[in-house]
Amino acid sequence: MKTFNKRGDQGQTDLLFGERVSKANPRSEAYGTIDEAISALGLARCWATPPVREIVLSLQQELFTVNAELATPSQHYAKLVARGQTVTPEMTDRLEALIDELEAQVELPKAFAIPGGSTSSAALDLARTIVRRAERRVVALKEDNAIPNDEVLKYLNRLADLLFVLARLEEKGCPWK
Repeated sequence: MKTFNKRGDQGQTDLLFGERVSKANPRSEAYGTIDEAISALGLARCWATPPVREIVLSLQQELFTVNAELATPSQHYAKLVARGQTVTPEMTDRLEALIDELEAQVELPKAFAIPGGSTSSAALDLARTIVRRAERRVVALKEDNAIPNDEVLKYLNRLADLLFVLARLEEKGCPWK
């Protein structure tokens, strides 16, 4: 497979199952923002402690499922469901359980947290803000009835919460604190 195919030179891109849309389409904007979050999480993973590194890798992998939902036009959603490639309540439940587990290990700030306590926590905070932007894009799609699965929005909301907790956990492990 070649790196370039020139199909996007006129500002169009492919959704899953073959439909072409503008690169400025709200759906493209949403999954592009998730792609950005995946990359920011990759940066965080490079600097994170081993247990957090493992969690972040699993989150990156799950975000590909989120992107599959966002890149699937509503009329093809049943095909995605048939493939078992949708965001599930179990995925959201897993994030909630992880948040509960990690909150027992770190005292959360009583005021706004200023990012930058460590390189890894700053990267996690950056990823969190990107996920929040993606969440806003998904809200817009949901309001337009373009996303049939309510779990996508719940998952992104919980994910941002988890990234906040992970960032505070990484700060706790920072050697100069």
